[in-house]
Amino acid sequence: MPLAELLMAAMWICLTAYALFGGADFGGGFWDLIAGRAEKGRAQRNLIEHSIGPIWEANHVWLIFVIILTWTVVPSVFAAVSSTLYIPLTFVAVGIIARGSAFAFRKVSDKLWQQRLFGGAFALSSVLTPFFLGTVGGALASGRVPPGIAAGDPITSWINPTSLASGVLAVTTTAYLAAVYLTHDARREGDPALAETFRRKALAAGVATGVVAGIELLVLAMDAPGLFRQLLSMPAAPLAALSIAAGAASLALMWRRNFLTVRVSAALAVTALLWSWGIAQYPYVLPGLALAEASATENVLVANAIAVVIAGILVIPSLWWLYAIFQRDQFAKHP
Repeated sequence: MPLAELLMAAMWICLTAYALFGGADFGGGFWDLIAGRAEKGRAQRNLIEHSIGPIWEANHVWLIFVIILTWTVVPSVFAAVSSTLYIPLTFVAVGIIARGSAFAFRKVSDKLWQQRLFGGAFALSSVLTPFFLGTVGGALASGRVPPGIAAGDPITSWINPTSLASGVLAVTTTAYLAAVYLTHDARREGDPALAETFRRKALAAGVATGVVAGIELLVLAMDAPGLFRQLLSMPAAPLAALSIAAGAASLALMWRRNFLTVRVSAALAVTALLWSWGIAQYPYVLPGLALAEASATENVLVANAIAVVIAGILVIPSLWWLYAIFQRDQFAKHP
C-alpha cells in the first residue's frame, strides 16, 4: 500500500478515536444541558464532571493529529476545506474554546450565578460543536467542497440537507456514547439509581440515533446519490451493515443491562459507520481529486510517517495508562 494511503488510514484512525472519546465528552455536555435544575440534576452533573474531568483535554490530541495530517499529507485538501468551510470550522474552534474555558471556570466558581453561566456555556457548546463538525462532514460527503482555494460556496456548502442531517446525527451519536459510558461509570460508583437513569437516556438516545441515521440514508439517496450508491456497494457495504447490526446489538445489550459489553458494541457501531464513509469515498478525497493527485511529495510523506510512528509510541501508551488509571474502582470514588 502506498505511503499516502497508510498516512490517510492513520488520520482516519485518529478521527475515529476523536469520535469515540472526544465525542463521548461532548455527549456528556448534552446530558449536562438537560439534567434539570440545580438540585435535581446535581448527581448527574457530578458524575459527568467526574467521568470526563481527567481526560477531557487529552481527547483533543486526536483532533490535532487529524488537522496536522490533513495539512501535511494532502495540503490541497486542507486548503480547500479550510477556505470553503471556514464558517462552521470557526464555530467549532469557538465551541471547543468556550467549552474548555467554561468547564474549568465552573469548577472554581463559588457563586451560583457564575456556576449557572459557565455551566450553560459548557453544555451549549458541547451540543453545538459536534453539530458543526457534523455539517463539515456532510459537506465533504455530499461533494460540496471542490478543489481550489475558496472554490465552494461558503454558505450552501454546509447549510444543505446532508450537512444538517449529519450535524444532528453527530449530536445524537455523541449523546448515545456518553450515556453508554456513564451508565457503567454510575454502576461502578455504586449508584444503581443513577445507572438506571442513564440507561433510560442511553435507550432513548440510541433509538433517536437509529432514526436519524435512517433519515440520513434517505437524505443521501436524494442529495448525494453517488455516495449512497457507494455505501451500498463493495467494499463499503459490509461495514455499513456492521454499523447497523452493532447499533441494534447495543440497544439489546443496554436493555439487558450489560453495561460493560455495550461499550464495545456502541464503539463498533460508530467505528464501522466512519470507516464505511471513508472507504465509500476512496480513492477520491474531493470531487474529481484522487488521493494520489492530492498527496504531498514523497519526502514529506516519509517525514510524516516517521512522526506518526514516534507520536504513536509516545502518545498511545500514555493515553491508555491515563484511561486505565481513572477506570479503576479505587480512583472512581469521589474524594
